[in-house]
Amino acid sequence: MKNLIAAYKSYAKQHALYRRTRDEIAHMSHAEALDLGIYPGDADRLARQAVWG
Repeated sequence: MKNLIAAYKSYAKQHALYRRTRDEIAHMSHAEALDLGIYPGDADRLARQAVWG
């Protein structure tokens, strides 16, 4: 049972990081995105890759 709770806590932390990263990418200005060489429409993919590899 402890392993299940630990796994859930770990997933919850990772998912919170994913949401925060996705939102930051999606809401950055067009100029910032161009400077970084990214497209804000790819926020889901980029955040997923950043958090889970």
